[in-house]
Amino acid sequence: MAAVRALGFDRGRLWAIDQRALPDRLIIRRFARVREVADAIRSMAIRGAPSIGVAGAYGMALASREGRWTVAAARRLLLATRPTAVDLAVGVDRVARAWRDGDDPLSAADAYRAEIVDACRRIGRHGAPLLRRVERVLTHCNAGALATVEWGTALAPIRLAHTERPELFVWVDETRPLLQGARLTAWELARERIPHAVIADNAAGYFMRRGEVDAVIVGADRIARNGDTANKIGTYEKAVVARENGVPFYVAAPWSTFDARRATGDAIPVEERSPEELLRWGTRRAAPRSSSARNPAFDITPGHLVTAFVTPDGVYRPRDLARALARRERRPQKSG
Repeated sequence: MAAVRALGFDRGRLWAIDQRALPDRLIIRRFARVREVADAIRSMAIRGAPSIGVAGAYGMALASREGRWTVAAARRLLLATRPTAVDLAVGVDRVARAWRDGDDPLSAADAYRAEIVDACRRIGRHGAPLLRRVERVLTHCNAGALATVEWGTALAPIRLAHTERPELFVWVDETRPLLQGARLTAWELARERIPHAVIADNAAGYFMRRGEVDAVIVGADRIARNGDTANKIGTYEKAVVARENGVPFYVAAPWSTFDARRATGDAIPVEERSPEELLRWGTRRAAPRSSSARNPAFDITPGHLVTAFVTPDGVYRPRDLARALARRERRPQKSG
């Protein structure tokens, strides 16, 4: 198991690591109301597609206990927080169905959390062999335990591979503008003593061209039926540079991140966040006051640039993905 657990439910409240405070402080926040959970997701105190899906599930359970929320109203509140990650809707809708059917919403949320944790553990098991001959792997943003409750998606194979080969080295993109790589991924790797170095986002091509990157592995926030992948802004550039330099590019995700209703990435909504995240550096202005900014939080990597998708059930090439999703649709089962 990873050395980090991002969130859980105890004594009638959702608790979560406040990811905005890392790496300087480890702060645990507790939430007793659905509106508090929605604010935590919106502000990125809780972030990472699988983690916000689990948080959304518990948010629905809390709403069911408050006595003043309808299923539809609580669902609308939570889904309005982050539009790109499909896991949020999967977690929310799992508990919404239980609530409507008269089943226990908290038990449904607990079951969904357990499924996500198990899915990420299996992603690690299937993905670790891909890194068997890899000396240096690069990852972008944070797709570790913080983003997925435990284990991680991109970091799960790295964790397991490291247990076999402690010398495995990780390049950590800083991930501007909120530095989820430098603040969060590096923090997780440091806690587990996995060798790593933080690099500027625009240095990845430099190291790939020098032959110092053997593989790239990232997580995802939503994956269309054709393999087009929405992930943190800058992922597309990593995939293009990896293809140019003959470096395999892997995407690791639970089934809850796959959205078979979206034929291509063109149909995936892309969240655009406040320009202030770019225009300020802490409390200081980072650009002239007359300057404007655009701040998309995600980009879309075309499926043909992905070497393989690492899922809880195995590794799929892009050409096999649609068939795998169709098989899952034909046999009803829970997501994750």
